[in-house]
Amino acid sequence: MAVSEEECSTAKASSSSSPSSSSVTASSQGVNYLAKCVLRGSVVLQVAYGHLRYPSSFDVVFGKETSIELVIIGEDGIVTSVCEQTVFGTIKDLAILPWNEKFSASNPQTRGKDLLIVISDSGKLSFLTFCNEMHRFFPVAHVQLSDPGNSRYQLGRMLAVDSTGCFIATSAYEDRLALFSLSMSAGDDIIDKRIFYPPENDGSGSSSRSAPRTSIHGTIWSMCFVSKDSAQTNKEHNPVLAIVLNRKGNTLNELVLLGWNIAEHAVYVLSQYLEAGPLAHSIVEVPRSCGYAFLFRVGDALLMDLRDAQNPRCVYRTTLEFSAHTPEEHICCEESCMAHDFDDDGLFNVAACALLQLSDYDPMCIDGDNSSGKSTSKHVYSFSWEPISDRSPRIILCLDSGEFFMIEISFDSDGPEVNISDCLYRSQPCKSILWVNGGFLATIVEMGDGVVLKVENERLIYTSPIQNIAPILDMSIVNYHGEKRDQMFACCGVAPEGSLRIIRSGISVEKLLRTAPIYQGISGTWTVRMKVTNSYHSFLVLSFVEETRVLSVGLSFTDVTDSVGFQPDVCTLACGLVGDGQLVQIHQNAVRLCLPTKAAHSEGVPLSSPVCTTWSPDNTSISLGAVGQNLIVVSTSNPYFLFILGVRSLSAYHYEIYELQHVGLQYELSCISIPQKDFEIKHLSPVDDIGRGVLPVGVAMGITFIIGTHRPSVEILSFTTQGLRVLATGTISLTNTMETAISGCIPQDVRLVLVDQFYVLSGLRNGMLLRFEWPFAVATSSELHRHSPFPGRVESVLLNTITPNLFGSKTCAVNMSAQDDHPITLQLIATRRIGITPVFLVPLSDSLDADVIALSDRPWLLHTARHSLSYTSISFQPSTHATPVCSVECPKGILFVAENSLHLVEMVHSKRLNVQKFNLGGTPRRVLYHSESKLLIVMRTELSNDTCSSDICCVDPISGSVMTSFKLDVGETGKCMELVRAGNDQVLVVGTSLSPGPAIMPSGEAESTKGRLIVLSIEHVQNSDSGSMTFSSMAGSSSQRNSPFREIVGNATEQLSSSSICSSPDDTSCDGIKMEETEAWQLRLAYANTLNGMVLAICPYLDRYFLASAGNAFHVCTFLSDNQRVRRFAAARTRFMITSLTSHLTRIAVGDCRDGILFYSYNEDTKKLDQIYCDPSQRLVADCVLTDVDTTVVSDRKGSIAVLSCSDRLEDNASPERNLTLTCAYYMGEIAMSIRKGSFIYKLPADDMLNGAECLNASFDPSHSAIMASTLLGSIMIFIPISREEHELLEAVQARLVVHPLTAPVLGNDHNEYRSRENPVGVAKILDGDMLAQFLELTSMQQEAVLSFPIVSTDTHKLSSKPPPSCIPVNKVVQLLERVHYALN
Repeated sequence: MAVSEEECSTAKASSSSSPSSSSVTASSQGVNYLAKCVLRGSVVLQVAYGHLRYPSSFDVVFGKETSIELVIIGEDGIVTSVCEQTVFGTIKDLAILPWNEKFSASNPQTRGKDLLIVISDSGKLSFLTFCNEMHRFFPVAHVQLSDPGNSRYQLGRMLAVDSTGCFIATSAYEDRLALFSLSMSAGDDIIDKRIFYPPENDGSGSSSRSAPRTSIHGTIWSMCFVSKDSAQTNKEHNPVLAIVLNRKGNTLNELVLLGWNIAEHAVYVLSQYLEAGPLAHSIVEVPRSCGYAFLFRVGDALLMDLRDAQNPRCVYRTTLEFSAHTPEEHICCEESCMAHDFDDDGLFNVAACALLQLSDYDPMCIDGDNSSGKSTSKHVYSFSWEPISDRSPRIILCLDSGEFFMIEISFDSDGPEVNISDCLYRSQPCKSILWVNGGFLATIVEMGDGVVLKVENERLIYTSPIQNIAPILDMSIVNYHGEKRDQMFACCGVAPEGSLRIIRSGISVEKLLRTAPIYQGISGTWTVRMKVTNSYHSFLVLSFVEETRVLSVGLSFTDVTDSVGFQPDVCTLACGLVGDGQLVQIHQNAVRLCLPTKAAHSEGVPLSSPVCTTWSPDNTSISLGAVGQNLIVVSTSNPYFLFILGVRSLSAYHYEIYELQHVGLQYELSCISIPQKDFEIKHLSPVDDIGRGVLPVGVAMGITFIIGTHRPSVEILSFTTQGLRVLATGTISLTNTMETAISGCIPQDVRLVLVDQFYVLSGLRNGMLLRFEWPFAVATSSELHRHSPFPGRVESVLLNTITPNLFGSKTCAVNMSAQDDHPITLQLIATRRIGITPVFLVPLSDSLDADVIALSDRPWLLHTARHSLSYTSISFQPSTHATPVCSVECPKGILFVAENSLHLVEMVHSKRLNVQKFNLGGTPRRVLYHSESKLLIVMRTELSNDTCSSDICCVDPISGSVMTSFKLDVGETGKCMELVRAGNDQVLVVGTSLSPGPAIMPSGEAESTKGRLIVLSIEHVQNSDSGSMTFSSMAGSSSQRNSPFREIVGNATEQLSSSSICSSPDDTSCDGIKMEETEAWQLRLAYANTLNGMVLAICPYLDRYFLASAGNAFHVCTFLSDNQRVRRFAAARTRFMITSLTSHLTRIAVGDCRDGILFYSYNEDTKKLDQIYCDPSQRLVADCVLTDVDTTVVSDRKGSIAVLSCSDRLEDNASPERNLTLTCAYYMGEIAMSIRKGSFIYKLPADDMLNGAECLNASFDPSHSAIMASTLLGSIMIFIPISREEHELLEAVQARLVVHPLTAPVLGNDHNEYRSRENPVGVAKILDGDMLAQFLELTSMQQEAVLSFPIVSTDTHKLSSKPPPSCIPVNKVVQLLERVHYALN
């Protein structure tokens, strides 16, 4: 988090052991970790809007402090994520640099596209462009502004961009700013001229001019450029910059206009405007006004005429009390945002600063001190101008009261006219709002979900949510009902937006319907349209081992097999639509053409029975087949033949299947695929990837298809008037790390994909996924393209086809004639293993750019627009078959076959996160899972309740209902809780605060406060009330839950589209708990006692004690045998306030707010606590966990994770002052408030096979030894222990990734410096899994280039005495990273 170094600097105590000894210890003990972000932060701190992907695209950028997310807002108002990219740094501000044809960059790929400008803790001004091929941002240029860091005096706090894209300004928090003009030349330098103010060699700002006119000493609150007359060219005027400045000692802010005289290379103060009244806080230019700007103050807004920069004047003034009616719940932004105490104890509110902008009243109030006076006047909290249009400028304002207003400004000869609307909408105060094309307004809330609003008829209408789970204050990881992966229950948000979230891995799906497990032996599923142009599917075809059934798609899935005409007593190999109303079934004995009747479909033939005709090969059986528009392709296995079939009309309702050509095969075929839609390039910019926009030679819709062979290979064939021709072939020859051939590389499925370029996907029978591409030079040859002999439509090809011949030569799998050109050799771009079972590829639609479901051990969604192979797990159980189902009721449905049941689900595109939300009210602080009752226990604070402000409640994890609650006393606040064993029962021990105000002095010592230790018994009671809790086996409405889905009978439309509250990865999670209607649970007070000090930490100890802190003391407690009363055995004191307690076996780890981690042991005989080890550094502990008796993982409140160990020590001669060893550390840039043992991991079924000779040691077992951390920004990190050999290999890879241009930190950060912040020099580093994950996004050639990239190591500290490997095998790296990706994705 961007925290001022002056405000937050701490002394670094050096470790007692030298760096070399520390590193040797770490290596010898095998303490090596890999850190991976499994869920990036959801807090949006900056928003921007521009043409980033293409000149015609409308893209939204979310700046999330440690990552950038590119999203689009669709025509339906739903936010869809396009790309999210870790920046390996901390973003301070970002803005769009609009493309200007007079400032064309030397790189033609940026032509017509806007650039993204970012300032960060790297000290650089970064110009980024979005690369469609790599599907991520890349730097165009970096401009060094200052040293890396977060000093208030360093440039890089705020950005301003001229509306024409000619000038850029950036400022520090205080005193300094810089201006840049863009270059008009074609050189590499994007910056033409630059000037720093005050000059770098004169930090005082003195010059030959008078000091009052040159000094800007003070805090810069806001700034914007003032546009000149549009008739002037870009360089004919000197830029004018307006800033809102708070001079030291002044109570009011002033408006200062600065002019940059480019010719004199000097910046002058042109004028100052200071008016008695409210405090000014923001200045914003009115677009297309040539000199007007709004000056927003607390309570009013001034329209300023700045056309004459020497004489600024106010031409319109309006109060912000626009409406006499205020919201029912008026929530001041300071009350709703700054008063929240994330730390539970009032210490070090730097955590809040990650989520908050600077206070309007004290811009340097980064420590959360809100002691400054609050005003009851409203002020503008956020604003956004309407996108460029022909009408008068309009701006939407969001006030701190949550009210939205619109202001329209028109200009005439009499001057500007301002029209203000009534209140358009009320919500929580929005940190940022963004008005985008289509009339949508994206609103960002600081600590809750944002929304997309539709601007319609001078009103704002709710459209969709923008999910935000930050801050995560606590989490509980539960392997719920024996699922194959864990799910997390998290306390998210703050009052009034506090909620309980269920977080799951993978892409979220909404489960709509499920049948009984009566569908054994399904061998294939297909959905078929009645006509080529139909938007929706008409039939669902299910093939069994010895049976085929056809079901109609609609409100009810009815069996219409007899009315369609498919042969029911055979196993269907393939089916499809060959022409309007003409369905084809391919089975082992024949190809069957059917014309369904009106009984099957309203557009069927008006006959009593379907019309059918068949074609069969002579003396052989069909092994494979595929159906395309006007084309049928089948193959036989003994002998190997490929048949091309056509369909022609003989008379009304009378068609014939006839053979166009058949050829002999050198190898047996394993799969056939025919594209169903026209080939068309989408989103191609005029210059970007221009070569890749040309279709490869011979490729055209309906006459091109692809086959997989037992050679093994994939081959692309085209059928023309001259016959069948092989266009390209790709041989599959893969080796493992032992350089031996990998078995099972036969293609199971193949697909053609066209997204900006043309490539081939192939899923193999051994669980691998391949991507082939045309050689770039061949694919883009215009000469070859001109001589392409293939017409655009298949009908003309079929009508002019010559009599079929049997070609003689055997160059490829398909025999070719001698006069045919030699086929092009496809390039194998990337290989990935996604399982060990055959990979089936199921496109989500017929479009060639549709994403693809890859089925293997588990379902994955393959992102076809991404570079190389990029895939994400689907939050659903392993399935054998899948097919898209598009109907009026369910336009984006998917039918999965799993565990002999049919499951109709829908991709939840409106959910960028796989998160389920339960609104609880208040601020949820702690969450536990009670296994006996299968309830969640949640501690809430800041309740809007007259009787109490804090309580403990039990929540049903299925419905989110609060089942029962225990209210704390008035004025009492819950701080911590833990489930503890008391004899044979499990009780809840709660720690509270009875004192208002902070718990900790500025020195870190405990305040004189009181707290309570409360013991609650969780009791099962009988309750005959009809309102008692009931768990059901399915989610949603009762009618939906009780639907048996017999024969796939659907529900009503509203039931199909209803939101399922049970979207966990496996069906077992939806089975719920069937409890008797009379069962209930309650919390009963068993014991309470007042302690001297707030109780901030509780943890179980052994199986008969628990530990409880009170101020700077902690106690060893137990329960009396006869009841649940508590007896305290021993106590120990630390110097500072205790913030965390954890134990493992006999070891106790205590974390405080200054001395860091302290190890204690408890002697049961003497009943004494003894301190054994202490932290080598000062550390403000947020949370900690013991992985074993010698090792602890600790997070601090400055964004770091550290692993401390005493495994190299002997306790016999231990000194109380002896330090722990800091074995490794990792700077996250985010504060982790909760650390837990456990994982978010799918158990890899391929582990046994992959642990063989072709794999590394791969010793980690992540499901038991991983550490998970949740942060205030909404991120979830996992730390996986890996072996020494794996660490050395990946460390060498990371050293190259951080410097290679394709993968280096996009903002120009020194990766080693960034991940080492807040930690002593020489400490071993935890590997950066996000950096390593980029390796899998590269093609094979790029991977080779990265591993061979020369590096110059500036770090003399080595993790091992062994030198890094000189030649790094790509296969080993890919295989190891695939395992990590598979497990964590």
